Order: sequence, then C-alpha cells, then structure tokens
Amino acid sequence: MLNNIKKGDVVTRKSYNNDVIFIVDLVISNKIAILTGITTRLKADSPIDDLEIISKKEIDNIYKKIDEKIDKISNKANEKKDGLLKRSNKVIYTGKILHLDGDRRYSEKSKAYYQKMGLNAVVRNIPENRQANMVNRLIEQYKPDILIVTRT
Repeated sequence: MLNNIKKGDVVTRKSYNNDVIFIVDLVISNKIAILTGITTRLKADSPIDDLEIISKKEIDNIYKKIDEKIDKISNKANEKKDGLLKRSNKVIYTGKILHLDGDRRYSEKSKAYYQKMGLNAVVRNIPENRQANMVNRLIEQYKPDILIVTRT
C-alpha cells in the first residue's frame, strides 16, 4: 500500500495506538518521517508505513477537548484579583512566571493557556541555542517567581 505522507501532514503512529498527534517535519527517502508533537512536546522519527494521517475534523475535536479541559480547570478558580487567585477560603499567591520556549507554536499555546488560567506569565519564544545566554538578563528584567524553560 502506497502511503503518501509528506511534510506538513498531521499524523499518528499506529504502533503506539495513535496516542500522540504529530506534524511531519521531514520525509527521508520516502521511508522515514521526522515528527514534532502537536499537543505533546515531543520529537520522534517513524517509518512512513507506521503513520496514519488524521483528518482536520479529528484535529479540531482534539483541540476542543483540550480547551474544554482548560476551561474546566480555570472555572474552578474564582476570579483573579490583584495577582491573587481565591479558591474557597484560601488565598493562593500565584507569583509571576517567566516561560522560555524555543518552539513558537508552543510559546503561543502556553501564553494562551496562562491567560485562560488567569496566571501572571511572560512567555518568550527564544531559540534554544540562545536561551542560556539570555536567561540572566530576562530574569533581571521580569523578576519572576517561577522560571520555566522548555526544550526538545
């Protein structure tokens, strides 16, 4: 069976029970695909015949489920006031988050999720090879309570 997998296709791996959704970054000799996770931060390679293209409708349903899960979590928290989240009788100080990410797509997703959750977060898309050189300056600039650095 001819499998016409190409760069940009959205796929899952049959041998892993279609557990992670990937975008195809590169196809090597029509035999191996280099993949980047869409909903999970993961890089992988796979034989082309192990891949299954998923439909736009399936992708939309997955994003909808993720958004619903985030909405459910954020709705549990009462309104945000002056940098504090009030939950029941407890006051929780969330602090400021500085999140550095080398992948623009994940940076944008993270920023949207932080906003949805009402968290005080600064998200910067910085190539991984420049993060170490920039982290001290960014910490001085933003004075975060929490630093998150995501790498592949």
